[in-house]
Order: sequence, then structure tokens, then C-alpha cells
Amino acid sequence: MADCARKFLLATVLALLCFSWTIAASDGPFIVAHKKAALTRLKSDIERISISIDIYNEGSATAYDVSLYDDNWSQDVFEIVAGNTSMSWERLDAGASLSHSFELEAKKKTVFYGAPAVITFRIPTKAALQEAFSTPILPLDILADRPPEKKFDWAKKLMAKYGSLISVISIVVLFVYLIASPSKSNAAKKKR
Repeated sequence: MADCARKFLLATVLALLCFSWTIAASDGPFIVAHKKAALTRLKSDIERISISIDIYNEGSATAYDVSLYDDNWSQDVFEIVAGNTSMSWERLDAGASLSHSFELEAKKKTVFYGAPAVITFRIPTKAALQEAFSTPILPLDILADRPPEKKFDWAKKLMAKYGSLISVISIVVLFVYLIASPSKSNAAKKKR
């Protein structure tokens, strides 16, 4: 019996130790970054890519000297049109967020697989810079041959989204019309 109590006490102490380590580890900044890309076709041979990177501090402390690097856009495929691919901020408070965006123009047709952006930051209690990575983007099919959009695609989308609702409303309106309108046999009886 004493052996069982000793094992229980040891397990409890180990659990409390692990719990305190996780709490101590969460006493700093926790950086989460989301990278998004949107393609816009200007002409048949010109396409722009809008990149947006949102950085969140989900931790309980401020991150200092926050820098964003997204330099994996090949210069023989892309040209920077607006903004730049790197940015720095003095600090990112706990619970706060930052956003950075830039625009590129595609020079040639390709499928591009983008890597995550790198975010570096400093914690006052540690000498080394900390790193975080953004989410990667889905492959971009740049200057791809897309079929032309059909004229009534909007009607198909509308019917797919609201078709069942339109059917129910039509049935209710027809039912109310049949109930409310006088029938021909009732009108013929009244004339006699």
C-alpha cells in the first residue's frame, strides 16, 4: 500500500513539474503569421500578385525588433510593383497584430510554389533572435490559360445558392394565390 502511495505522489509531482514548465514556456511572445496571395489578370499577358502577411502575437509578452523577410520571389519571374518584400517594426505587443503587403507583376508563365515568410524577433530574456514562419501559399498558376467566363455563370451561381429558397417561396405564393382567388365555378353560381 505504501508503494502505491509513493508512486501516486511521484506521478503527481512529475505532473506538476511538467505543468509548471509549460506555464513558464508560455511566458513569452508566440508569433503566428498567415500569408495570402491573390492573382489579378490585367491583360492576357500581364498578371499581378498581391501578397498580404498578417503577423499575430498570441503570447503573453511583447516581441521586440520584429522583422519580416519574404525574399523567395525569383527576380527572373517576378518584378516588384508596390511595396517591398521585407519590413521591420520596433515591437509587437501581446495580443496585437501587424500586417504587411506588397504587389508583384509576373514576367513569365509558370506554376510557382511559394515558401513561408520568415519572421525574426527578440525576447529580452534570451540573447539569440527567435524565428517564426508564416503559412505557405498554395501553388500559383501564373499566366495560365483560363477558359473565358460564360455570360450566365452568375445565374447558375445564384440558382445553386438560392434555388431551394426560391422554390419554397414560389410554392407558398402559388398556394396563397389558389386559396385567395375565387374559382370559376363559384363565379358562375353567383351570376345565376
